[in-house]
Amino acid sequence: MAKKTHVSETPATQMLRAKGVAFTEHPYEYLERGGAQHSAEVLGVDPFTVVKTLVMQDQDAKPLIVLMHGNRTVSTKNLARQIGAKTVAPCTPEVASRHSGYQVGGTSPFGTRRAMPVYVESTVLDLPRILINGGRRGYLVGIDPRACLSLLGARPVQCALAE
Repeated sequence: MAKKTHVSETPATQMLRAKGVAFTEHPYEYLERGGAQHSAEVLGVDPFTVVKTLVMQDQDAKPLIVLMHGNRTVSTKNLARQIGAKTVAPCTPEVASRHSGYQVGGTSPFGTRRAMPVYVESTVLDLPRILINGGRRGYLVGIDPRACLSLLGARPVQCALAE
């Protein structure tokens, strides 16, 4: 059962508030390695509407963020081809935390420590609302997915594999 508690500010919520983006808060009981499937189940929503924030890197170890449906996997081969990289691979949790400033499991694309290019699975933008990490484990925010375009300069890509 999702707990209704107030979550203190994070760099992500500070950025959303500063930019005037309306969002709803969705705290839930975090489960190690539970991922988007777990949060969707606990919050009673379709995992397709829960968006994962994945920190990856190209062949030169340059970091990038991919926003993907909770019940889909990134085809790194398709992503690399679309962004003009030789290869793309997930970062280790330590490297991802260093780039984002967030703990893995609590990574938000908003308010990251370092500016990184952001790529969003194009079908995410077709949804009326998404739940995305609010900058802390066990905490999602509900927003209009187009905020990812306006705030992050996210580039739509097609790299989803069904899980």
